[in-house]
Amino acid sequence: MRIAVVGHVEHITLGRVASLPAAGAIVHMQEPRFLAGGGGGLTFYQLVRSTAEVHLFTALGDDQAGAEVEARLRATPAVLHIARRREAHTRNLVLITPDGERTIIVIGEPQHPRRDDPLPWDVLATCDAVYFTAEDPQAIVAARAARLLVITARRRPSLVDSGVRADVVIGSAADPREVSSLADYPVAPAALVLTEGKRGGTVATARGVERFAAPASAPAGGSVYGAGDSFAGALVFYMAAGLPVAEACARAGVHGAAALASIDPLESQLPLVDLAR
Repeated sequence: MRIAVVGHVEHITLGRVASLPAAGAIVHMQEPRFLAGGGGGLTFYQLVRSTAEVHLFTALGDDQAGAEVEARLRATPAVLHIARRREAHTRNLVLITPDGERTIIVIGEPQHPRRDDPLPWDVLATCDAVYFTAEDPQAIVAARAARLLVITARRRPSLVDSGVRADVVIGSAADPREVSSLADYPVAPAALVLTEGKRGGTVATARGVERFAAPASAPAGGSVYGAGDSFAGALVFYMAAGLPVAEACARAGVHGAAALASIDPLESQLPLVDLAR
């Protein structure tokens, strides 16, 4: 299979804090670490844990943070298509509280690839699937040339502007920026997937709404950071392999839950199972 991710990869500093800071407080972060993450990055890393040929379309700043992110990306076997920006790369500070919840402080605007960037957009037409988490509507048009187009619900305005019909829109029912219904899309996707954590989630299609269950048990001691993005990457892989959306969601739930084992999802993401073997 050939799968592409189109979107942002941010410079993440992540660690544990005893509590979120009150006004005027100083909070000490424990177990700090750096990773290349964000919505596009974590989904990308889940997909490279597979036998698929993975392509990443992204944008990087021209500072140290951008160079560090690029070095991490180049350590993978993926094919990288990078647009260069003459500006500082986006940094995220991720605070993990004792309950495993994450609070994210975004420093600067996320950097996304655009259709007018000199990237090999025709590659997308050769892909079995594209996961889209960028912003440019014209880049969505290019991504639609793939056999399967999955897009994060956070990009609903861009999807609407593109006039494209996505195969799957995926979001969290707990996130007001992502929760939606099929009626919210002038060109409705074939399926709308909304995750609900321990309750599993729903798949809405023209035929109605179907529930899928969460894994019977999930690891503890880590954080929820990266769980949704790991789920999204696994969903794209299993649908590209030919599974129906509800079955793909059930399998992807195992990968989303695996992220809960660590505060760094890249330490706990599971390999994706090649269904042909």
